[in-house]
Amino acid sequence: MKLSAAAKFISGGFEALLAIPFIGGSIVIFSGYSALGTAVVLHIMTLIITLLYRTAKTPSIVGIITSILSALPVVGWILHTITAILLLTSATRDLRR
Repeated sequence: MKLSAAAKFISGGFEALLAIPFIGGSIVIFSGYSALGTAVVLHIMTLIITLLYRTAKTPSIVGIITSILSALPVVGWILHTITAILLLTSATRDLRR
């Protein structure tokens, strides 16, 4: 498995977890919003890996933006869902290359 695909699956899985209504919000709130900081770090690491492997970097950039804007409850849920879909789709494409 390519490292870029693995990184996107990990980031996408974390985003999918945060996109689950009430559960994701609870994780964010009860972690004192540090879960969003963890997400930013994951997306930055994934972005660096995608640059090295020359694969799609847009999902990671969207993930960084999502992590910054997702302090807003409904906006966060929508953005986490979109980001999870983008990352997991991109990871699947990376595996097929």
